[in-house]
Amino acid sequence: MKRIFPVVFVLAIAFACQENSPVETEFTGNQVTYALLPGSSYPVSGSVIVKEKVDGFSLIRIELTGTEGDIEHPVHLHVGSIGTPDAAILALLNPVPGRTGISETEFSRLSDETTVTYQEFIHLDGSIKVHLAASGPDKDIILAAGNIGSNVGGHEHHGGRVNIAVCGSE
Repeated sequence: MKRIFPVVFVLAIAFACQENSPVETEFTGNQVTYALLPGSSYPVSGSVIVKEKVDGFSLIRIELTGTEGDIEHPVHLHVGSIGTPDAAILALLNPVPGRTGISETEFSRLSDETTVTYQEFIHLDGSIKVHLAASGPDKDIILAAGNIGSNVGGHEHHGGRVNIAVCGSE
């Protein structure tokens, strides 16, 4: 009996230290993925993954292939489809580092401070464009772009090529 007590005591402590609470996550499990198509002669493409957070807002993850180097590529959320000329910028997302090709943005508001929930975002009349640079002549080069929300499936084709308009001035 004396030998059983220490074993039982150790086992009791071991089980007491285990956490029996469910694993909490910041996401609901709802998510949508949008394609980002090449927007220029650069071989860059990828996807936008939008995940619903438990607070009702979104995490927007940009994943690109074909980027490299130390440059950060600006990402804009625009009103309208990718073919809308001079489309206004609704929000700036976190830039995509060339080295990783991945960017994440906690998203809850447009640039004008309008609140946007996940459910509103996935029905937005919008598009996302990733630029080569933030300034100079390379700011008008679109590396990759894609329609989101109500514009999915609505990109313009001309001669087998996707028509991506240059962004409006900032």
